[in-house]
Amino acid sequence: MHAKRPLFPVAIPLALASALILAACDEAPKQQAAAPGGGMPPVEVAVITATPSNVPVTTDLPGRTTAFRVAEVRPQVSGIVLKRLFEEGSDVQAGQQLYQIDPAPYQAVVQSAQADLVKARASLKSVEAKAARYAELVKINAVSRQDYDDVIASLDQAKAQIQVAQAAIDTARINLDYTKVYAPIAGRIGKSAVTEGALVTANQTTSMALITQLDPIYVDLNQSSADLMRMKQAAAAGSVQRKDAAPVTLLLDGVSKPYAHTGELKFSDVTVDESTGSVQVRAVFPNPDRDLFPGLFVRARIEQGVRDNVFLIPQQAVVRTPAGATQVWVVNADNTVAPRPVETTQAAGDSWIVTGGLTAGDKVVTAGIQKIKPGATVRVAAPAQQQ
Repeated sequence: MHAKRPLFPVAIPLALASALILAACDEAPKQQAAAPGGGMPPVEVAVITATPSNVPVTTDLPGRTTAFRVAEVRPQVSGIVLKRLFEEGSDVQAGQQLYQIDPAPYQAVVQSAQADLVKARASLKSVEAKAARYAELVKINAVSRQDYDDVIASLDQAKAQIQVAQAAIDTARINLDYTKVYAPIAGRIGKSAVTEGALVTANQTTSMALITQLDPIYVDLNQSSADLMRMKQAAAAGSVQRKDAAPVTLLLDGVSKPYAHTGELKFSDVTVDESTGSVQVRAVFPNPDRDLFPGLFVRARIEQGVRDNVFLIPQQAVVRTPAGATQVWVVNADNTVAPRPVETTQAAGDSWIVTGGLTAGDKVVTAGIQKIKPGATVRVAAPAQQQ
């Protein structure tokens, strides 16, 4: 007869298994209660509140600096250069003497013309006296009428000769003054093409020197004709307020800060370059310190107008759909999210200018977009956590 074995070793494992099953069943409702509706916990997102504002419309355009004025210094008479009266590379004033051409031959011409004037005046006196005598003689028929008419004609010729002699003096003096070569404009003068002792001629093809006015200075820019037309259409529709004198900021290669002086847009060309499809735009900048030189490659930021009542939305908040449309995610009053189609125009710094699709007070998601889907419940991070 076999001895009976105790049953408690089997009962203990069964009791433990039952306890674990009951504990698991009890924990499941607690985990489901941790999330609303029994789903996943809310996704944390960062948002901004859409606030309308008036945003300047700016355009960055490439271009080059151009001298405000350039003047060639040329001789107006022929002769030997006696002196160069300026330092190459220096600033000169308008009317400043730059060269001295040998004046001796032209001084002699002046003196000769003056002598001709004296001679003409003496001849005039003789003819005037003769005309006075003939006027009395013709009354008594002592001389013929023809002789008297000839004397009167000689008198008129003598008077005209006075004017010719005076004009010759004026011309000679002008040529004498031309032996002093003056600066036609104020600016910076470059290298002299002639030295003392060189022969220059009035009709020579090369200039003696070149003067460049650097203050102010032009910046010639190239703007896409399509962009120009869009801006004009926006202005005509009233969505952009155009500025009559648009301010221009200059950006230089290799320089972190913009150019110190603000320029002004002067005009846009009336023709489109057929090869590039662009329109040339010209701005003018103060250049008192001569920091800018002609030929520099620059970029100019033009404030073409102001868009009223638009929204600046961070670029990371604006996404594109597979169809190519732009949208943002908006947090509703019940803390659920929904996509919202929006209309954008252009970038402004690290934001997009949104002109349609949003209303003031909308909460736009800026971070956590990858984790949300339509209708999902979210938790908006505190402002300190959104930094």
